Amino acid sequence: MRSLLITLFFISSIGFQQAPPKPVEGTFLEPADSFNKGRAIGTSIFYGSGWIGSTLALQYVWYKDFEKSSFQFFDDSREWMQMDKMGHAYSGWTFSRLAGDLYEWSGVDHKKSAIIGGSLGFAYLSTFEFLDAYNEAWGFSWSDLGANFLGSAIYTSQEYFWNDQRIKLKFSFSNSGLSEYRPNVLGNSFSTRLLKDYNGQTYWLSFNPWVIANKESKIPEWITIAAGYSIHNHLIGDGSTYVYDDGTSTLSFTPFRQYYLSLDVDFEKIPTESRGLKLLFRALNYVKVPFPALEFSQNGVGFKPFYF
Repeated sequence: MRSLLITLFFISSIGFQQAPPKPVEGTFLEPADSFNKGRAIGTSIFYGSGWIGSTLALQYVWYKDFEKSSFQFFDDSREWMQMDKMGHAYSGWTFSRLAGDLYEWSGVDHKKSAIIGGSLGFAYLSTFEFLDAYNEAWGFSWSDLGANFLGSAIYTSQEYFWNDQRIKLKFSFSNSGLSEYRPNVLGNSFSTRLLKDYNGQTYWLSFNPWVIANKESKIPEWITIAAGYSIHNHLIGDGSTYVYDDGTSTLSFTPFRQYYLSLDVDFEKIPTESRGLKLLFRALNYVKVPFPALEFSQNGVGFKPFYF
C-alpha cells in the first residue's frame, strides 16, 4: 500500500518530468548529445530531494503512529496472495524508469542511464524496507526487497538490451464491494480503497508479441495484449476464510486468485509529432485502458465486457 501511494504520486506528474521518447530538436526536453553537467546536477538534486522528502514525510506521517522496535525481520511473503509484492515490482519499474530517463536526458550514455536508473529505483524503495525494520508492526521483508529488485530489473534489462520498454507494467482499479465488511482494513473511501483494497487492484504486463520478437506485423504496434493478476474475497492478510456476522446474517469469504487476458493500448507507440501529446501519452502509459477481458479463476472462465 505504501509503495503504491508513493508511485501514484509520482505518476501524477511523471509525464512532465521526463523527456519524450522522440524529442523535438532544439527544445529543452531534447536529451543532451553529450554529458551536460548542469542537467546532471539538476537531475540528481531533483531525485535526491524527492528521495529525502518522501522518506521524511513517511517517517513523520506514516510511521509516527506505530511503536518502534529494534531491527527485526518479518516474513510476509505469503500474505495477500502476493498482491503487495506486485505493487512493489510495479513501483520498482516506475521509479527506475523515471531515474533512467532523467539521466539519459542529462547526456549520460543510454546503457549507463539504464543501470543508474535501475540502481536508484531499487535503492530508493529499499529505504522503506529499512524503516519497516525498526517498527513493531512490521519488519525487514526479504520478499519486499526481492519484488523491488524484480521491478527495477525488468526496466534495466529491457533498456540495456532492447533500448525500449517492450513489456510495460500497468495498474488498474475498480471497487470490489468488499470494503464494507472490513472498512478499517480495506478502506472507507475511494482514495483509501484504491490503496488498501487489494481485491480491487489488478497488475498487468502489457506487450505486443510482434514488437517483442522485433518482427513486422499488420497489427499496429500500439495495440497490445495485457495479462493481469488480482485476488478476490481476501479480507485477512494471511489468506484465511473471513466470517462476517452483523447479528442478523452471516457471510463467509474464502479468498482466491484471478487471472485476466485483455487488450490494451501502448500510447507511446502511437505516431505523433506533437510534443504535448508525447508527454501526455507517457503519463497515461502507467495505467491499463479499460477493455473486455477473460477471467480465469477457481470458478472457471468468465467474461468481463468492460474491465478496469
